[in-house]
Amino acid sequence: QVQLVESGGGLVQPGGSLRLSCAASGSIFSTNLMGWYRQAPGKQRELVATVTSVGKTNYAGSVKGRFSISRGNAKNTVYLQMNSLKPEDTAVYYCNADVVTVTLSRGDYWGQGTQVTVSS
Repeated sequence: QVQLVESGGGLVQPGGSLRLSCAASGSIFSTNLMGWYRQAPGKQRELVATVTSVGKTNYAGSVKGRFSISRGNAKNTVYLQMNSLKPEDTAVYYCNADVVTVTLSRGDYWGQGTQVTVSS
């Protein structure tokens, strides 16, 4: 099976920074698109940013210029550097990965989520 484990959330003041990490492990042959989504209380889950296996990125308009997504050298890891954080960035952040397993089945996997709270 495949597991995604996130880390790096927490409480930060407006204008501050946080870096989220996500590591995929298990019976992985390759990871394709990886990304971050978030869900604020009472709202639907929304895309934050994605990155392909060759490093092509895509960002939600609300975070463009403030957040940066990248893949780790191990390729099964993804990071989200969040700068100039705003209270409206407060949400549970979820890691997502499009994975091909060693049995060559393809699936969409999610992490358990990490809380980011931006407040003074």
